[in-house]
Amino acid sequence: MDNSEFFVGLDIGTNSIKVVVAESSDDRLSIVGVGSERSEGVSRGVIVDIDKASNAIRRAIKKAETQANISIHDVVVGISANMLQIEKCQGMIAVGSQSKEINENDVRQVMLAAMVQNLPSEREVVSLIPKQFSVDGFTNIRDPRGMIGVRLEMSGIIYTAPKTIVHNTKKAIQKAGLNIIHKVISPMALSQVVLNDGESSFGAVIIDMGAGQTTASVVHDHNLKLSTVDFEGGDYLTHDISVVLNTTVDNANQLKLYYGNASSAKSETSDNISVEVVGKNEPSMISEEYLSEIIEARLNQIFTRLQAPLEDAGALSLPGGIVLTGGVAATPNIEDLARDIFDVKVRSYVPTQMGMRSPSYSLGLGLVTYASRLNDIGIIADNVVNGATVRADSHPQQQPVASKEPEEKQVQQPASDQVDQPAQKTEEPEKGKKISKFKDFWSRFFD
Repeated sequence: MDNSEFFVGLDIGTNSIKVVVAESSDDRLSIVGVGSERSEGVSRGVIVDIDKASNAIRRAIKKAETQANISIHDVVVGISANMLQIEKCQGMIAVGSQSKEINENDVRQVMLAAMVQNLPSEREVVSLIPKQFSVDGFTNIRDPRGMIGVRLEMSGIIYTAPKTIVHNTKKAIQKAGLNIIHKVISPMALSQVVLNDGESSFGAVIIDMGAGQTTASVVHDHNLKLSTVDFEGGDYLTHDISVVLNTTVDNANQLKLYYGNASSAKSETSDNISVEVVGKNEPSMISEEYLSEIIEARLNQIFTRLQAPLEDAGALSLPGGIVLTGGVAATPNIEDLARDIFDVKVRSYVPTQMGMRSPSYSLGLGLVTYASRLNDIGIIADNVVNGATVRADSHPQQQPVASKEPEEKQVQQPASDQVDQPAQKTEEPEKGKKISKFKDFWSRFFD
């Protein structure tokens, strides 16, 4: 269509890979296709087997292509907040010995200057957010192009992640025959759709409840200020049900989806559920209340662990409260449980678009929304981070022609999808160090 662009959001999750195709026309975003495929090669939101992940991505893309009736080449991908670091940055360049008109290349150069930091060799810049520019001491400039000056400065925020996470994501997508036009930290994309303008401005907490992990992120002044990850999610609920009831993982997952409840006090006490027990010919009968007690115990444990770092950072005093999203957020009465534990206002977000009315589609919708809202400066910043030379006014568009799939190569990656015992907690390297730094992060952004 005339004056329209297509954006494709790629959400690589632990249990499923979701693709959302949106058409942007006249400042309106319309969902035209959705694809979902069971995930492979992904553990706790991180790709651990590139070949398996690329095959699953390819299958999800094909489903979305069929529904949207386009051939997909370019995607906007979400990068998990695992071991995310947030830092202020500042750069300055001399435009010339005499006043000259500032152009796009000058903006690129000052962004590159701001990114020159002593990053550890194992980390990579995922996103650069310019906050303001200064021209010869005149501040609070959003776009300096076309202005006259001698000295150009920029201040902003950079988000860095482990190179392994970013590399594996890029490699799997490339092996699927796709090109990445934007990499977005997942909580940043979520904030575009799950928060209203007031919540994003004055501050709120997003808790994204996935299958492999649960991520709590603080957004204030329309920017991601901090993020903390608990390495337990919906898979742990399934595992607990399987172990306690001595049933298969598939049966446990069905019980969770059809009868699960986050509040044992609000579950049905009179209704009994038939459960197939391993090693027995006849099924056992349990009450919904008993099933809810199993689910409630694990969710209570996850929320309680997230509570400490959020309180330490002062995030629970933000007026926006907490917004729950992600697949586990569909559990009945989960808002009540979160409200009891955090003692703040809590609500859930579910997309309203046809075919996406599940909180598990929130990130995919957030990715296409984020890309469609990027202004010229944001696009230039993304291109600088990605080392690209694409102009700000040349957003790639999806073409209605078939794409060729690249020849596959074997890439060996360590993989471990095992879930720990119900009462155990999985620790990640440097987690304790991150918690101790939350106050420092907070003070740097709110001084």
